[in-house]
Amino acid sequence: MTVHFIGAGPGAPDLITVRGLKLIEACPVCLYAGSLVPREVVAAAPKDAEILDTAKMNLDEIIEVMRQAHEKGQDVARVHTGDPSLFGAIDEQMRRLDVLGIDYDVTPGVPAYCGAAASLKRQFTLPTISQTIVLTRTNVRTSPMPEGQDLTTIGKTKATLAIHLSASNVKQIVDELSPIYGADCPCIVAYRVTWPDEKIIRGTLADIEAKVAESGIKMTALVLVGHALADNPEYPDSFLYDRNFTTGTRDAKPE
Repeated sequence: MTVHFIGAGPGAPDLITVRGLKLIEACPVCLYAGSLVPREVVAAAPKDAEILDTAKMNLDEIIEVMRQAHEKGQDVARVHTGDPSLFGAIDEQMRRLDVLGIDYDVTPGVPAYCGAAASLKRQFTLPTISQTIVLTRTNVRTSPMPEGQDLTTIGKTKATLAIHLSASNVKQIVDELSPIYGADCPCIVAYRVTWPDEKIIRGTLADIEAKVAESGIKMTALVLVGHALADNPEYPDSFLYDRNFTTGTRDAKPE
């Protein structure tokens, strides 16, 4: 018996991996975060499978379902949104399973920031502008941020920022990042990317707070900040396909 932690992707049912889908199709027990994972994803479970939405369950209740499945020798598909390694709270579940002696594995998924990049048709890393992406969040109701990982400190890198779980905290984002990135820095709020009701709010640090307030979005959105998000950023082509640049698989062909 194995508990399979599965990344469902950012929203669109067909963005789950082939491996993840096959595991769901084979497991007699399926637990999924219903507030974030489309029902269509777990609809692939066997017809007689036990399918439970964990949105209203606490950790003890979730682990108890896994324990009972273990006693019956039933594999469990534990389906999380995006990639389970990012803000997925899988580690606390795995710690409990270690104590119980229950085997588990992890199948990665497409993270939300990748879904956002696809919807925006943007590259988040551009030569001379940003070669770094920081995945982070802000303090709201959840556990506090560790020392040195606040936006003011992280912002000093001038990296492209993908700020999770912070759609209700846009004012803090604007206040802390404007002095570093500049008020004219692009800021995008991507709501439920790849879902049918996806909404993209484009602005700058100067006006994004008002635009988000007008939209009514307070959750299930990713806040993106960085100069790589500009409409027509100016940067040199990379060396990757430069005819004058030799790589391990290609010789230079100067004019």
